[in-house]
Amino acid sequence: MAKAKLFQDDLPENERVFYYENEESDPIKTKEQEHHEEVGLPDNYKFIHKNPFYLFGAGALFRGFYIFGKWYEKHYLEAEFRGLEKIKQAAGKKCVIYANHTNPYHDVFGPAMVAKGRIRTVISPVNLKLPGIGWTLPAIGGLPLGKTKAEKQAFNDAVDYYIEKGQPLVIYPEAHVWPYYTGIRKFPAGDKSFKYAVRNNVPIFTMTTTYQKSRQNHARPRMTIYIDGPFYPDPNKSDDENRKYLADTAYEAMKRDSRHSNYDYFKYIKKS
Repeated sequence: MAKAKLFQDDLPENERVFYYENEESDPIKTKEQEHHEEVGLPDNYKFIHKNPFYLFGAGALFRGFYIFGKWYEKHYLEAEFRGLEKIKQAAGKKCVIYANHTNPYHDVFGPAMVAKGRIRTVISPVNLKLPGIGWTLPAIGGLPLGKTKAEKQAFNDAVDYYIEKGQPLVIYPEAHVWPYYTGIRKFPAGDKSFKYAVRNNVPIFTMTTTYQKSRQNHARPRMTIYIDGPFYPDPNKSDDENRKYLADTAYEAMKRDSRHSNYDYFKYIKKS
C-alpha cells in the first residue's frame, strides 16, 4: 500500500485494511527502508554541533518548523492536547517522552508542541535519506541511531548532553509507524530504550495519540493526545530493575490512555 494513500482524507473503506503477521510488521516502507540494514551514517557524522553559524541556521529552521507544526496540528489534524501541565513538573524539562507511533507527520510535530520548544527525537539512519526532508531532520532535532561502536558511543554522549540542556528526548518504543492504530503494541526492544532516563536520573512522560471522528466531516479522524507522568526512576531499585519498571509503567499508561480512541479509520487484521 502506497504511503501517500495511507494519509488521504477520504480513503475508500476497502483500502483501509492492513493484514499483518506480527506487531513488528512495517506497513510503510521507502526504497531505502527495504535495505535498511545497509544504511549507515555518513562518515564522521556529527551528533553535537557547537558552531554558532550552524546553531543559528538550525534555530531558524526549527522556528519555522514549530510555527508550521502548530498550525498543522490544530487546523489539519484537529489535534487537542490533554495534560500539558504535567510536563511542567519536570525541572528544566529534563525528561524522556515515550509516544505511540501512528502518524509520521504528527509524530514529527506533536512532541515539539508538547515540550513547547526544542526536542531531540531518536530516528533511524534511513530517515536521513528521505527525499526532500532527510537533510533537515538533524537540524530540527533528529538523533540517528549509530551502528558502529564509536557511533553508538557518540549517540549516547549526545543523548546525555541534550537531556542536560533541558531538551526532552523523544522515543517511539513501538519502532514502526502503524497509521491511525488505536491500540498499543509491545515494545520490540523491551526496556532497552528506558536506559536513558535511568542513566540520567530523569522522569519519563507518555504521549498517547488517540483517534475520534472528525468534526470537519473528514473520513480521516481527529486526534486527542494525552500526556501522563511524570514517572521517576526508583532510587531503591537497580538500573536493570528501573528500566523494567519504567517500561512497564509507560506501557500501562499508554494502554490506559489509548482507551480514549473510539474511531477506527484503519483496520488491522492479523493473518491466520
